[in-house]
Amino acid sequence: MSNETNSIKNVAFLGLGVMGYPMAGHLSQNGYSVTVYNRTAVKAEQWVAEHGGAMAATPAEASRDAELVFCCVGADDDVRAMTTGESGAFSTMKNGSVFVDHTTASAIVARELDQVARAKGLGFLDAPVSGGQAGAENGALTVMVGGEQLLFDQAASVIDSFAKSVKLMGPSGSGQLTKMVNQICIAGLVQGLSEGINFAQKAGLDADLVLDVISKGAAQSWQMENRGSTMVKDEFEFGFAVDWMHKDLGLCFQEANVNGSLLPVTALVDQFYRQVQQRGGGRWDTSSLLRLLNS
Repeated sequence: MSNETNSIKNVAFLGLGVMGYPMAGHLSQNGYSVTVYNRTAVKAEQWVAEHGGAMAATPAEASRDAELVFCCVGADDDVRAMTTGESGAFSTMKNGSVFVDHTTASAIVARELDQVARAKGLGFLDAPVSGGQAGAENGALTVMVGGEQLLFDQAASVIDSFAKSVKLMGPSGSGQLTKMVNQICIAGLVQGLSEGINFAQKAGLDADLVLDVISKGAAQSWQMENRGSTMVKDEFEFGFAVDWMHKDLGLCFQEANVNGSLLPVTALVDQFYRQVQQRGGGRWDTSSLLRLLNS
């Protein structure tokens, strides 16, 4: 998709991690003029050498001429640093420009920054993503957005550069709440898949053959299709890290305490993730829950 029919030309991207780096690359490939910022400057230099565009020394400098500012960092305080912190983007963004936060963060910080942005004549969208590193690299992320319809309409066609699906879920914070639902569902799925594979192995079945058969029926899931074979091979040095999942589930529990929802299975799986962390597996893929059953 090109930006020929979109009036937006200049964008910024803050945070060039395993997700942000390829996401920013897709923006450049789709014809947008991209200025990047990363806390480790060498990563920004590498990105510019690969994709062109420009790099900046601070979020404020990167955002000065941008109509849309994208961000993908670690957690709430990182988003605050990128926006309202010293040399943050909000200090230089021009009136009417929009900040699009792809970080998986809390609904609390999304609503907080939405209010700060409004007071400054800016727009803010919370827009966490699902699809992992592969989805970012292939331009096939699912993006769930919270914010005003008008702001969404401004940003959606640009977000399409790295997405297969972009949906407005409701007012500010709704994107983050939807991502929490996503993580709650994944936690239960991965534990179930781990128990199923362990059961198959203990029963003397060919686990790969089992997965091939049941993936054609009602048990099919993204986790089974994309992680089943590597789980059988005991390969976990890749993918979405346990540390990140534990952080995300903490956001779910925080919100559940507010809205009164019950998360008994999620709480149990989070305990298992803490056990994986204690074994030194904080950077293993979330599918490493299987190792707790095999030991």
